[in-house]
Amino acid sequence: MRTIGIIPVRYQSTRFPGKPLIEIAGKTMVQRVYEQASKATTLSEIIVATDDQRIFDVVEAFGGKVVMTSSTHQSGTDRCAEVANHHQDIAAIINIQGDEPFLDPSQVDLVANLLLKQEVEIATLARKIDSTTDLINPNNVKVVLQKSGKALYFSRSPIPYNRSIPQEEWIKKSTYFKHIGVYGFKTPTLLEIAQLSRSPLEKAELLEQLRWMEHGLPIHVALTDTPSFGIDTPEDWEKAKLMAKKLNW
Repeated sequence: MRTIGIIPVRYQSTRFPGKPLIEIAGKTMVQRVYEQASKATTLSEIIVATDDQRIFDVVEAFGGKVVMTSSTHQSGTDRCAEVANHHQDIAAIINIQGDEPFLDPSQVDLVANLLLKQEVEIATLARKIDSTTDLINPNNVKVVLQKSGKALYFSRSPIPYNRSIPQEEWIKKSTYFKHIGVYGFKTPTLLEIAQLSRSPLEKAELLEQLRWMEHGLPIHVALTDTPSFGIDTPEDWEKAKLMAKKLNW
């Protein structure tokens, strides 16, 4: 099954404008993400999708493939769908986050391999949460799973709520999972969800995957032990520089 990776990247960011072009050990973040994604064994092609000429020029300069997309997209998924509309001969699309320079290529392969199953139309990842700090942080999206591996619900709140014990004991009582934001789609499904209107749960939690679930589309989840690290703020950038030094980048 031919699968391509799309890295949706925009210049404007509420918390960190211009972050795709910040440098980490001598390379821009968008190049770091592109190079990590290129190590995945399941992708036949990688495309950066942007709405900014500066990003376009940088990707071209390091030899990456890049396309210009609309500036009106509300999400990276919508930007991926625009690209997918011109690649309907492709069986599946992996939406790769543009702010994770330490992306583990094996996680991309994990999602792509899950899409090989006939019944899987949307795939993503989750990792076990092992600290109360991570559990109660609303920036860490939590997911509850069915025994089949499908998602029951995604939330910024800790779920399940253990009402009979103190919150600091919850992590010992139940198994909690953090959502890792790498998505895979069968191409027709990606084009379908791009046409869906925003849903009440999505508006409440600001999580677009709830829109898909409210419309009856199941999301299959593979588990990973590899931590993820996204850059959302200048403070995260400083941490990334230290991590790059440890990796001898």
